[in-house]
Amino acid sequence: MKILSHLKTKEDKFLATLKILNESFYTRKDVIIIAKELLGKIIVTYFDGELTAARITETEAYNGAVDKASHAYNNRRTKRTEIMYANGGAAYVYLCYGIHHLFNVVTNIKDTPHAILIRSAEPIIGIDIMLQRTRKKKPDYTLTSGPGNVSKALGIYTHHTGNDLQSENFFIADDGFKLTKNKIISTPRIGVDYAAEDALLPYRFFIKGNDYVSQKKLGNFGIGKSGN
Repeated sequence: MKILSHLKTKEDKFLATLKILNESFYTRKDVIIIAKELLGKIIVTYFDGELTAARITETEAYNGAVDKASHAYNNRRTKRTEIMYANGGAAYVYLCYGIHHLFNVVTNIKDTPHAILIRSAEPIIGIDIMLQRTRKKKPDYTLTSGPGNVSKALGIYTHHTGNDLQSENFFIADDGFKLTKNKIISTPRIGVDYAAEDALLPYRFFIKGNDYVSQKKLGNFGIGKSGN
């Protein structure tokens, strides 16, 4: 890992334990399984010499053309959403309400537009950088709870759409963290009331007992109607 040569000893040791998720993790057919298995994985960004990392604590699955909550419902294709039709393992970042940059993971094979919204994560490395980016004074649970906060803290913006999530400066990795089934809670997704019966699908997943989980008042966003 090339960035190791630029980092401190503590950071070196942590990064050395990580195994970057490979393409086969993302190209599987079941977006629900992938959304659950992303819980506990580590997002790492290394932008402009600043390293940040956080453990994923909350996700939402969007099941492509058959999912009324998805940007790609009924195989809708636009310049913005074209990346959803790429091979799994790419970043899809879109702007919500003209303010929030929301980071999603594209899954499945080319032309099957599945995606997973990263709703929340627990900070691990670079908390001081995250505080500076978010203009927060203390590292409480709001730092990276809610999809807009996650992206801001990790320095992820719309210009990162299309990035390969196995790249040197932006990747998701496994550090061996394990979750038992009873630690994964599922609920309907947040902010997709427009999706009729699909709004009730239990496609939101989070780690039970973790403080870094979004609330409706903190992050009322989904990969759906807003911004379309």
